[in-house]
Amino acid sequence: MKNKLLATIAAFGLVGSASAIEINDNLSINGFIDGSYQYSEADLGTTTRDTVGNPKDQALGVDEVELNFITNVADVDGVINLDSHDDLGGVEVEQAHITYSMDSGVSFTLGKYGSALGFEREDPTSLYTFSRAYKDSSGFNLGNIDEANGTMHVVEGLTIAYSNDIFSLGASFENALSTDAEDDDLNLEVALAYTGIENVNFGLGYFFDNQVDTDEEVDILNAHASALLGKLLVAVEYTELNTGGDNADLDGYLFLADYDINDKLGVAIRVSSNEQVDAAGVGSDYEKFTIAPNYAITDSLGAIVEFSDIDDAGTDSNIFAVELLYTF
Repeated sequence: MKNKLLATIAAFGLVGSASAIEINDNLSINGFIDGSYQYSEADLGTTTRDTVGNPKDQALGVDEVELNFITNVADVDGVINLDSHDDLGGVEVEQAHITYSMDSGVSFTLGKYGSALGFEREDPTSLYTFSRAYKDSSGFNLGNIDEANGTMHVVEGLTIAYSNDIFSLGASFENALSTDAEDDDLNLEVALAYTGIENVNFGLGYFFDNQVDTDEEVDILNAHASALLGKLLVAVEYTELNTGGDNADLDGYLFLADYDINDKLGVAIRVSSNEQVDAAGVGSDYEKFTIAPNYAITDSLGAIVEFSDIDDAGTDSNIFAVELLYTF
């Protein structure tokens, strides 16, 4: 079972790690190994079900391995995240950045990093469920830097930020995601996190990308909030995604509740939805209901059992998964 308060703070980008192994005064290492069993079943409807049956899919294996090197020398912090996911076919530098912090609370971060927007962050260590809230490649899973959905993923840029005990505010100037040679304008992301009320967090962010090759703007507005009420964590999120043309003004939302039954056992319930437009310009909704009990086997090994019911533009499907997550 995850530490809810710490995971919530991490979701707002205020901390980078739940724990770390100290190598010396300037270097520490942490990471995780994430494995799962997944079973999915889709209902094609009565017209084809009797002849071909329901397509079924099963998968068992290691989903992701990550090793993070964290350095600190004087007022400069460095982070290098080495990551291998999906088929574990290779190791890549997921993130690599340096941060210079001033006594005034102002900091400068330069390098390769993920978006600060969204409640669900990039790694499974900060998720309360096995799956993410929104449809893959829809553009709404803002924190998932392993899913290059064409709108938001890991970027190279410079972030100028200010933080204190009540709030943090950052502006990120990023290289364009577009591949057009004439598109040399920088993208802009602004993120605000408010923590002035004990056990309550609020995040608000905006992303802008002026894509020259498509002559269309990409705008993302994201707001999310969470509150820890004793053993109960509640969270809400709203995202508005505008990719120009026929895909303008799509929105998505989630409601999540996670309750600790005891020190080891908890359960999360999530309701989420996002709008989408297919290649023909036809709009539809992706709706998802998830229930996910979680159990702390040890302090470093946790398990999540998830069942999700999905309605994707009128096509029903179910996902069952068992996840083991080892952190160090």
